[in-house]
Amino acid sequence: MAVLISSLILGTVGGYLARQSLVKKRAGTIEARLDKKMEQVKHESAILLRNAQDKAALVIKQAEKEIDDRRRDFLKSQQILLDREHLLDKKISTFEENEEDFKQRVEKLRVMKDDLDQLRKEAEEKLEKVSKISREEAKKELLGLVEIEAQRELMERERKIKETGMEKLEKKAKEILALAIQKCAVSQVQELTTTSLIIQNEDVKGKIIGKEGRNIRAFERLTGVELIVDETPDSVVISSFNPIRRQIAKIALDKLIQDGRIQPAKIEEKVEEAKAEVASKVRESGEKAIYDAGIVGADDKMVQLLGRLHYRTSYGQNVLTHSIEVAFLAEAIADEIGANSQLAKRAGLFHDIGKAVDHQIQGSHVDIGIKILQKFGESEEVIKAMKAHHEEYPAEILEAVIVRTADAISGARPGARKDSLENYLQRLRELEDIANKFNGVDRSYAIQAGREIRVFVKADKVDDLGTQRLAKQIAEKIEEDLKYPGEIKVVAIRENRIVEYAR
Repeated sequence: MAVLISSLILGTVGGYLARQSLVKKRAGTIEARLDKKMEQVKHESAILLRNAQDKAALVIKQAEKEIDDRRRDFLKSQQILLDREHLLDKKISTFEENEEDFKQRVEKLRVMKDDLDQLRKEAEEKLEKVSKISREEAKKELLGLVEIEAQRELMERERKIKETGMEKLEKKAKEILALAIQKCAVSQVQELTTTSLIIQNEDVKGKIIGKEGRNIRAFERLTGVELIVDETPDSVVISSFNPIRRQIAKIALDKLIQDGRIQPAKIEEKVEEAKAEVASKVRESGEKAIYDAGIVGADDKMVQLLGRLHYRTSYGQNVLTHSIEVAFLAEAIADEIGANSQLAKRAGLFHDIGKAVDHQIQGSHVDIGIKILQKFGESEEVIKAMKAHHEEYPAEILEAVIVRTADAISGARPGARKDSLENYLQRLRELEDIANKFNGVDRSYAIQAGREIRVFVKADKVDDLGTQRLAKQIAEKIEEDLKYPGEIKVVAIRENRIVEYAR
C-alpha cells in the first residue's frame, strides 16, 4: 500500500515536471517568433521614417524655393512702384512749374490785350474825329456795300448755272420722254355713250316694243339703259352713260333677237345671261392686261378689278387701255434713268385701280386704290409709287415721279381725252348717286342724256304714298345739289312681284 502510494506520488510529480518542460519549450518557440516579428517591424518602420524624412526635406526645399521666388517678385514689384512714384513726383513737379509759367504768360497776354484795346480805342476815337462818322455807322455802311456786291455776284452766278442746267435738263428730259413715247404707241379709241345694234328686218322692232310697250319697258328696267327704236332703218340704238350697262343690254338684245321670243320673262333670262358673259369678259380683260404688261404675282381679285376698268372711261379715254399705256411708259422712262422699271410698271398698271369701285365706295379713286392694294398684299413701294400720280400725296420715291409723268403723257396724247364728255358722265353718276342715297331705293338709272332718272323702290319697304313722297324728295335734292340746263324728270317705280309654284 505504501509502495502504491509512493508510485502514484512519483508518477504525478514526474508528469508535472514533464508537462512543465514541454510548456517551457513551446514558450521559447513563441518568444522567438515574436522577437523576429519585432525585428521585421522595426526594419520596416526605419524604412518608412527614412522615406518620410526624404519627402519632408523635398517639400521644405520646394517651399523655400517658392518663397524665394515670391520674395524676388515682390521686391521687383516694389521697385517698379517706387520708380513710378518717383516719375509721378517728377511729372507733378514739372506740371506745377509749367502751370506757373502758363499763368505768367496769361497775365502778360492780358496786359498786352488791355494795351491793344486801349490803343484801338484811341485809334477809333481819332478816326471818328477825322471822318466825322461813328464806328457803328462805318461798320454798317461797309457791310452793306459788301452784301450788295456779294448778292449781285451770287445772283449772276445762280442765273448762269440755272440757264445752263435747265437747258441740259430740259434737253435730256425731252429725249427720255420722246424715247419712251416712241416705245409705247397705244391706239386711242374714243368711247361713246351710245351703241347701235343692227337688226335683220323692221318687224323685230315691233317685237322689241311689245304690246303697249311692255317689252321695251321691262328691258329698260332690267338693264338701266334707254332703248331708242325710231325710224332709222335696220338698227336699234342703246343709250347709257355706263358702258357696262350698254354692253349687257347689247348682248341681251342680240340674244333675244336670235331667240325670236321677246317677252318679259325671256328678257329677264337673257339679261342674266348677258351679265354672266360680261363678268367673264371682265376677268378675261384683266388677265390679258396682266399678261400683256408682264406682271406676276397679282391677286385674283386684283385681276378682276383691273378687268372692270375695260368698261370704265376717264374723259372719254378707256381706263384699262390708259393703265396699260402708263405701265409701259413708266417702264421705259425708268429704264432710261436707271430707276426700278418693274416697280414703276407695276405701279403704273394699278395706279387707277380705285376707279373700278369708286362708284360704290366713298373717297377719291387714289385713296380707294391705296386700300385695295393694301388689302391684296401689294408692297409698300408699289403703293408709294402709285398714290402720288394726282399729287394728292407727295412723291416719296423716284418711281412715284415716273408714274405721275407717264400718267400725264398718256392723258395728254392728242385725242386721248375729252373734258366735256367726262363732265357729262360725272353729272349722270351724281344724278344716280343722289337717288341711291334715299332709304327704300333699290336701284336707279339716269336716261335720256340725264333729262330723266328712273328710280325703282323696294315694294316691301315703301308703299304707294311713300313712293310719291320719295319722288318729290329726290327731285328737291337734285334741285339743291346739281346745276343743269332745263329740267330733270324723276320717275319712281314700285313693282309687286308674286311668285308661286304649281307642283
